[in-house]
Amino acid sequence: MSRMIFVNLPVSNLRASMAFYEALGFTNNPQFTDETAACMVWSDAIYVMLLTHDKWRTFTDRPICPATSSEVSLALALDSREAVDAMIDAAAAHGGTADVNPVQELGFMYARDLTDPDGHVWGPLWMDMSAVQAA
Repeated sequence: MSRMIFVNLPVSNLRASMAFYEALGFTNNPQFTDETAACMVWSDAIYVMLLTHDKWRTFTDRPICPATSSEVSLALALDSREAVDAMIDAAAAHGGTADVNPVQELGFMYARDLTDPDGHVWGPLWMDMSAVQAA
């Protein structure tokens, strides 16, 4: 089996969260989707499992963080600065919040942060690897 990552996120509205992630470029895998959970695919190795709060509670007794808290920030490498901006725009247009942290403009790297409708932080970024290697 190849190495994969499954990011599990508690969500308050499963259908709205699915629409949000689809707007960002994720696709739904219906094989692992039902009324309590949805498998959203970013790549062959990265999957985001959206779980209703009731489903989440079958995995842990730990409390769900409020939307105003941050427990983790997940970064996604994109192909261009324009792709970063497009993801931020899509997030803002589909129930997320854009630029929840200062924009990082480092020359070789461009990054912006967004939150999904439940406050989970994602950081689309672009890096010019030739500039990184030169440094």
